[in-house]
Amino acid sequence: MSEKQLDAQYYAKLEGLQQLDFALVELTLYLDTHPNDLHALQQFNQLAQQRQQVAYQFEMQYGPLLQFGHSYSRFPWQWIESPWPWQV
Repeated sequence: MSEKQLDAQYYAKLEGLQQLDFALVELTLYLDTHPNDLHALQQFNQLAQQRQQVAYQFEMQYGPLLQFGHSYSRFPWQWIESPWPWQV
């Protein structure tokens, strides 16, 4: 796989994570004012589970998204590899 393809794949997967995060933030805000909306709560839980799976797959392929114990690292220590999440 070429570096250009890898970059496109990296950014596409990262964008997918950002879309899930956006939806989860919006649902959180909605549920703060509509705590009894069962459908919204089910949707939130489904997206939270999906986000966890997508983040795990991303980290296994590209390295950790978060630091301070929120993400695991393979050997050797991956956190020093770039780009760092805030650089993209």
